[in-house]
Amino acid sequence: MKKLHFMPHQDRVLKQTEPFNRVAYYLDMGLGKTFVGAEKVYLLNNAVNLVICQKSKIDDWVQHFKEYYPNYRVLNLTKKTEAITFRNLIDTKAIYNPSVQIVGAVNYETAFRRDWLLKLQDFTLMLDESSLITNENAKRSKFILKMKPESVVLLSGTPTAGKYEKLWSQVQLLGWDISKKAFWNSYVETTWIDEGCFKREVVVGYKHVEHLKKKLAEHGAVFMKTEEVIDLPEQIEQKIMVKPTKEYKYFIQNSYLVTKKLDAMVSGWKTGVDVELVGDNSLTKMLYARQLCGQYSIEKLEAFEDLIFSTNDRLIVFYNFNEELEILHQIALKKTPNISVLNGQRKDLQAYNLYDDSITFIQYQAGAMGGNFQKANKIVYYTLPLGKGSCDLWEQSKKRIHRIGQKKSCFYYYLLVKGSIEEKNLAALREGKELTDELFKES
Repeated sequence: MKKLHFMPHQDRVLKQTEPFNRVAYYLDMGLGKTFVGAEKVYLLNNAVNLVICQKSKIDDWVQHFKEYYPNYRVLNLTKKTEAITFRNLIDTKAIYNPSVQIVGAVNYETAFRRDWLLKLQDFTLMLDESSLITNENAKRSKFILKMKPESVVLLSGTPTAGKYEKLWSQVQLLGWDISKKAFWNSYVETTWIDEGCFKREVVVGYKHVEHLKKKLAEHGAVFMKTEEVIDLPEQIEQKIMVKPTKEYKYFIQNSYLVTKKLDAMVSGWKTGVDVELVGDNSLTKMLYARQLCGQYSIEKLEAFEDLIFSTNDRLIVFYNFNEELEILHQIALKKTPNISVLNGQRKDLQAYNLYDDSITFIQYQAGAMGGNFQKANKIVYYTLPLGKGSCDLWEQSKKRIHRIGQKKSCFYYYLLVKGSIEEKNLAALREGKELTDELFKES
């Protein structure tokens, strides 16, 4: 068993929430939410404990509890045999033996498919990245809100993605008995817009933010930014602008394009393979517009090649699409064979760990919200995240290198197509960050 040594800010958070059995630790990325959350679970001292997290984090949570809390029986509930063991321990009342305490870890996508979890009683529920239940109409959110835990621990560095209305599902778990309608009336400003056949309510701002923060604190929520407690190196952002291609301009105007697939190993980039892009609705048009700013943009691919050849330092590269990775990987191989990849199908970090000149490609959904990459101090954003939770992904991706243990200044390079959807996307991400930061400011 390893002995835990908490940092002063972690001790302070635990003491501040000692009277609460339902807490939310909204700690900035890199402040050790894992250690604080697990210790709170231990202090709550329930026989049954359920951790719901991202799939990529299950092994980390299992290992953490085994390493620091050996008295727990720790089970990975995505494995059939261990899920059966977990159920048997509950069904046979073995958990009422004071010497038997169990922790089960499961990912969000699997949890709502385990109906028997709704039968759990007198247990502690911990949600890692609780921002993943901000949409109360999603299946996983509905399922979790049906559960009846005795104690709750919520963990997130970006609890709202800059949208305060998204806090409602989390305040329910904290025991704040307020209806969604009352919550919106109290803190959210809306207006109705006419869209022809119907009207739609849209959020235009927020009100009574200080009162909201006070109520959250009264229900066990703690907000803490990195700069409040730790002196980390400066963060430096740099935009690298490239011209829009004629193909991008044509597609935006016509919602249709036949172009060529690109290949970094082919002279002149373009292969003989035709690709037809049809933006027959707003979603597909946005999708292909983004790809024309990414994997189909020769100008941006050339800018990426110039950038990676300008340094021999470790680089982290965030990307969105599989085809995007394919061509970026080809370009990277021109510089170095030391390449790592982290996505939904692959987790190979050997090159990152071993080589100073390595290039590590990370897909947002697989690695933006977890992982320590402070051996690197440079991140390249080839394309930006877009859609629900995009502000969370972007903000957390930056913290993969800007965290405890980082000694160098952190550099973030944004490859952007000038005058395109990408500039609007970055502006929207920054607006969401500003609203999130407001919750973290001291009253």
